[in-house]
Amino acid sequence: MRPPARPRAAGSARPRPAGQGSAQQGKQAGETTRGARAQETAERAPGPDRPRRAASTTRVPAEEYPAERPARTPERASRPETARATPSGARDGVVSDQLADRLAERTAMARYRVWRRIGWSAVTTAALAALVWAAFFSPLLALDPEQVRVTGQGTTVDAGQVRDAVTDQAGVPLPRIDTVGLREEILAMNAVKNVRISRVWPDGLVVALTSREPVAAVPQPGDVYALMDAEGVRVGTAEDAPEDLPSIVVSLSDGEAGRRAMDAALAVLGALPPRLAGDIRTVSAATQDDVRTTLSDGRVIRWGSGAQVELKTRVAQALLEAEPSATTIDVSSPALPVTH
Repeated sequence: MRPPARPRAAGSARPRPAGQGSAQQGKQAGETTRGARAQETAERAPGPDRPRRAASTTRVPAEEYPAERPARTPERASRPETARATPSGARDGVVSDQLADRLAERTAMARYRVWRRIGWSAVTTAALAALVWAAFFSPLLALDPEQVRVTGQGTTVDAGQVRDAVTDQAGVPLPRIDTVGLREEILAMNAVKNVRISRVWPDGLVVALTSREPVAAVPQPGDVYALMDAEGVRVGTAEDAPEDLPSIVVSLSDGEAGRRAMDAALAVLGALPPRLAGDIRTVSAATQDDVRTTLSDGRVIRWGSGAQVELKTRVAQALLEAEPSATTIDVSSPALPVTH
């Protein structure tokens, strides 16, 4: 038998000629490795005519082994994982049915919410429209002439004229009545100083007037008397001087001076208490600083100007009681009153 090939010692490999590629180097390294492995196998295998020999301890240099090959990736790992097959596919069918039921239930709930919002919006709109119609256009809140009340007309305001102006709005719903315009119309009437209009639901109105009450009768050309209030506003005319009103004697020929004298006399009369004012018969004012009043018993009170009328009034009342025999009481200077 031919003796086995002796393994080549490490580092005794023939030098490779320069310029060969890496492919040739890998091929040679592979052949060397396979030869070494074949020799080692032959030495280990016992022949029929020779005893078993010990395994060779010669090792192949590490650099002669071929380059490490990349690990093989299992074919199963590169494939997309598919769902495991189940007996008759029952579980997949159940899951699919449940998911479809849930989606259908959610869709139905969303549709129900949308329709519910639409329904509530429609109901709310209809209710508001009904309220607007009932308040502004229906006869439910229309003004009833029988439910109109006029108060505070006094002795100078024509209550019938005021009522006629208000009842012109009969049949109009209370929310639509223009109370501001109606108030301006009533204020333009004679002797009306102020007015307040209040709605009385469901179909009434209350008109509260503040009238201008005359405090004096002023002689006018033509033998008539103008009835004047405390602010100098003419509230009426009379052919004769009323018995309960004093007459004012003022020279109106002086123009602006006569007007100021008239205002001072009216200011004094308007500030007097009712008991004292009712006892005055005439008022004269030569100037705005010389206002005089004559009482029913003939006594004269000199007031001076229209300033400090309240204080002058208290002093005059005290002197009238303290000195009943005095014919003239001068309170033009209330701190130093004089009696005659």
